[in-house]
Amino acid sequence: MTDSIHRRKSEHIELSLSDEALGKGVTNGFDHYRFWHNALPEISFEQIDISTTFLDYNLKTPYLISSMTGGAEQAETINRNLAIAAAQQGWCFALGSTRVMVESEKYRSSFQIKRLAPSVPVIANIGAVQLNYGLTTDQCLRILEWTEADAFVLHLNTLQEVIQPEGDTDFADILPKIEELIKVLPVPVGVKEVGFGIDGSVAKMLTNAGARFIDVAGAGGTSWSQIEKLRSNEKIKKQAAEAFAGWGNPTADCLVDVKKVLPNQHLLASGGIRTGMDAAKAIALGANHVGFARGVLKDATNSAEAVVEWMKIRELELRMAMFGIGAKDVPALQKTNRLQKI
Repeated sequence: MTDSIHRRKSEHIELSLSDEALGKGVTNGFDHYRFWHNALPEISFEQIDISTTFLDYNLKTPYLISSMTGGAEQAETINRNLAIAAAQQGWCFALGSTRVMVESEKYRSSFQIKRLAPSVPVIANIGAVQLNYGLTTDQCLRILEWTEADAFVLHLNTLQEVIQPEGDTDFADILPKIEELIKVLPVPVGVKEVGFGIDGSVAKMLTNAGARFIDVAGAGGTSWSQIEKLRSNEKIKKQAAEAFAGWGNPTADCLVDVKKVLPNQHLLASGGIRTGMDAAKAIALGANHVGFARGVLKDATNSAEAVVEWMKIRELELRMAMFGIGAKDVPALQKTNRLQKI
């Protein structure tokens, strides 16, 4: 079983780099929005401030590396490069699912990157469905100890689990278990999707259960049902998965819906975020922080220097968008009236 998990982690990395892993016929929703240019911004570009705070950390950016990987040989290199770059550039770092840490010591070190990124928040991650398959509070506490994480996130991935050959599909009565776990863990706990989106009604239930932050993680990027389709040898599942290649709530729509219901909740936006322009739109729609995943993965297989270069491009794009509308800092971007729906 543990060898199967390590193999699955490796396959996830390989397939995530393929265009076949992308959703079809669905966008992140930011293409429906456009900034109205301000020709006289009355600010200096050099003074634009993109710093933020999150989990008691003062950060240089509103960016995070979204949950991707761990528990495989290649993940050691990827997470090391990501951690070094995150520390240098001031990005949050969310780990991939840590379930494998509980089930096997092999490659456990691929998640243990806090020593490389002590100056930024590190977020541990596991599937919420595992609460219905024997995951205990003690195991979650051990994950926090092993990773030295500053926060814990539970991911929701219903359709992925259905298509996944090894999938766990009992999502019944998980909310009360999430609430109980939140009460016990000594760090802030958030909840995220994996690319199909969290809407306002679900976000409200999770917030009422104690979730300190919500990552809407909408559609428009990697489709995990597509990835599991590519992994599967089951003809029926592979064919059924095709009907869901365009499934999910666009990230922009999720942000608007959740912000309307929960104006004070700390929101993360991931899911099809490709550029600093996407990020600027996400922040203007209500996100506090914006997550990138697939876009940085290829560079992370190469070197920390390649990741830093990629990050600097995303940071410059954000600053340029802010300059273009006259927003001097992130709070000003969040309050702008220059984002129009088209």
